[in-house]
Amino acid sequence: MILHALVDDYKVARAAIDGGATLVQLRLKGLSTAQLVEEGRLFRDLCASSGVTFVVNDDVEAAIRLEADGVHLGREDEGVERAREAGLKLGLSAQSLDEALAADNEHPDYLGVGPVWATPVKPGVSALGLERLREICESVGAPVVAIGGIDATNAALCLDAGAVGVAVVRASTDAGAVRTALERAAV
Repeated sequence: MILHALVDDYKVARAAIDGGATLVQLRLKGLSTAQLVEEGRLFRDLCASSGVTFVVNDDVEAAIRLEADGVHLGREDEGVERAREAGLKLGLSAQSLDEALAADNEHPDYLGVGPVWATPVKPGVSALGLERLREICESVGAPVVAIGGIDATNAALCLDAGAVGVAVVRASTDAGAVRTALERAAV
């Protein structure tokens, strides 16, 4: 079971790890690679000292320079081959079955699929819902991590639909409650 916390704040990252996050994805939008590396060192060190997987969002070169465990690339991002050459774990995003099938052809370590529910993090993006999430989980070979509007009240529903875990943004500071919900569902 994966509890994936997407963070842009050190205190949120710490809270997510304390709550049981198994992976922290650093999302610092709009920074150059050099700035991302500078800002990311604290997060990398926190994850390393906590035994938590550290992933950088969208920037393969920053992930390499930070000696991250992996990189997560969106549909428009480049760098799949570079990430593989560097031995990084690879996460890819998908918002539909067609996108998930295309991303699955790249043989990622996981697919981040969503938003499952509407979320202010992705304004104007239609929610997939649980049935589409289930369809994607059944159609791809890569493990699926559900994202979008997920909290302690609905995280277990994503596991029931076939996801191996969930990613939280706004609920990162409440990771303990989300993890408890996931653990109850896994029993």
